[in-house]
Amino acid sequence: MHSAADDVDEYLARVPEERREALARLRSLCREELPGFTERMAYGMPSYQRDGTTDVGFASQKQYISIYLLRTDVLAAHADRLAGADRGKGCLRYRRPDAIDFELLRSMLRATAATRGEVC
Repeated sequence: MHSAADDVDEYLARVPEERREALARLRSLCREELPGFTERMAYGMPSYQRDGTTDVGFASQKQYISIYLLRTDVLAAHADRLAGADRGKGCLRYRRPDAIDFELLRSMLRATAATRGEVC
């Protein structure tokens, strides 16, 4: 769902309470693992950009939490760990906040920060 929030703090304050802790943890993870990236709202969700390109974002959707990891090389490198995951072209979807694999996300964020590549 597209948010009209002006910043990430406001975005997190508006998400359903049962998702707020997981989304705050996602934010912390992004801030920790993506040094040199700029946090901003883009496309109605928290996003992380480097040199004007959005590489990562996350959103509270109606049915699930979406995590957008837009680097095709990072997705390919983690394909074995993503087997069976609910995913789209550049996103992972979690219906329950407690199902989020934060260690997988940490690995993917580190790979995103370590190199530059094409976004999907």
